[in-house]
Amino acid sequence: MDPRIEKVLKLPNKQKVALLAVVLLLEGAAFFFGLYQPKLNQLKELQLKVDDLHTQVRENKKIADNLPKYKSDYAQLQKELESALTELPNQKEIPTLLTSITSAGKSAGLDFLSFKPKAEESKDFYSAVPVDISVAGTFYSVANFFVAVGNLPRIVNMNNVAFSDIKSEKSQTLVKVSCLATTFRFLDKKETANEKKGK
Repeated sequence: MDPRIEKVLKLPNKQKVALLAVVLLLEGAAFFFGLYQPKLNQLKELQLKVDDLHTQVRENKKIADNLPKYKSDYAQLQKELESALTELPNQKEIPTLLTSITSAGKSAGLDFLSFKPKAEESKDFYSAVPVDISVAGTFYSVANFFVAVGNLPRIVNMNNVAFSDIKSEKSQTLVKVSCLATTFRFLDKKETANEKKGK
């Protein structure tokens, strides 16, 4: 028999029990740190993943439950976008729109002293088209002109309005008015791409 085993067998019972306890503790520690703890950590990680997946499932279920509402909202937004698009002309429609502005002024009884289109100012998906306008006529003709421009199917902003040479003639008030009329147009895809490249 192995002399070490014989040496252990000759030990008193208290020392044998203590030695057995140490061996069992070492085996228990090896089992805990070598097998159990890694599996426990892995279990915790998997539990966290399961919890995350449950959260995602709940969120996706909420979205799925609201899908008809989202589709309805999307359809409504599409209609609103189409409506907005009709108020912004494209490049080909700008000359017609400027002619409409001139016609509105002449129909109101105004004399056009100047009509000077300025350089366009490109934004993200649209471009501002400013025009310096100077007109002369009665105060009511000017008011009617602004109302007519406001009633055009396209968006036209009238800014920097300045009155000058105000005088009364035959019970009418005659004025000269200079202003900046700004309309807007959508940039087509090619123009938008060029604008992004330029930036």
